[in-house]
Amino acid sequence: MTLSEARLSYLAHRLLDVVRQQALGRVRNERLFLREVKEGLSEAFDLDARLDQLARARMPRGITPGSRDWEIRYRQYYEEERRKLGGR
Repeated sequence: MTLSEARLSYLAHRLLDVVRQQALGRVRNERLFLREVKEGLSEAFDLDARLDQLARARMPRGITPGSRDWEIRYRQYYEEERRKLGGR
């Protein structure tokens, strides 16, 4: 899934609000914080999309999407691909 710049910005600002409200840390440079959060979120969502693509490519043709067997295999393949790409 790819998020728009506006959505990434919204999420980054909400995270900044939480950090401040709950005193989870001190933010010295707000712009840098927001940019780093946006980059991190973007990378995470890009990785998720890539893992989804790899897992779907491995699915056997005879299995109906949405079936219990499909869901089990999809999760299995997704986790295997995740481990291959760095174990996140």
